[in-house]
Amino acid sequence: MTDADLAAHLANAAGALLMTVRDSGMLADKSLGVAGDAIANRFLVDALRAQRPQDGLLSEEEKDCPIRLDRSRVWIVDPVDGTREYAERREDWAVHVGLAIDGVPAIGAVALPAAGRVLRSDRPVPVPPAPERLRMVVSRSRPAPEAVAVAQALGAELVPMGSAGAKAMSVILGEADIYLHSGGQYEWDSCAPAAVARAHKLHVSRIDGTPLIYNCADTWLPDLLICRPEHVTRVMAALNQVS
Repeated sequence: MTDADLAAHLANAAGALLMTVRDSGMLADKSLGVAGDAIANRFLVDALRAQRPQDGLLSEEEKDCPIRLDRSRVWIVDPVDGTREYAERREDWAVHVGLAIDGVPAIGAVALPAAGRVLRSDRPVPVPPAPERLRMVVSRSRPAPEAVAVAQALGAELVPMGSAGAKAMSVILGEADIYLHSGGQYEWDSCAPAAVARAHKLHVSRIDGTPLIYNCADTWLPDLLICRPEHVTRVMAALNQVS
């Protein structure tokens, strides 16, 4: 099984597990989120260790092991990206399975289980054209001030949404055109989405234009920009204007 097939298979399977747990009706609210995180993490971590024992591994729900820093290939996973949305039985949550090679988000799969979709880096789909008025996807609960200011400068419509993975995939699916985040994230929040977005020929970077680098000792990776290449210059100009 190729790395891309493995990423997609695991993201899809973890998503199916999460849907089964949620649809059982046995748990609710915070307890559902806690159970979902634990179950999906255990499956993903055990499966990756069995299938790729020589690779490094970093998961949001697993104690970090510094051995990964010596590995060229490191799997970076978020078992439930958007635990709050998952527990609230919304659709805007995701499962991330990404592979960073020498710090680059090389391969990834992002499952959107409630929507029955898996987007993967090895099977890009056509990105729909942008409308005349751009749409910027932002956090539904705490939109970053920089994103709101840039949207105003561009005259863009704000599209509130839950998880980072759902936001990133919304650009690919034509539901939004720009995802700009500056409110704080970790490597597992963006590795798989970045790999998938890059494969779809989208612009992917930090908000200052520098590359996203993964498998660092400090997993804090606080900002992210994903957008269509033709919008990069305008977004960067707006960022400079508001910063």
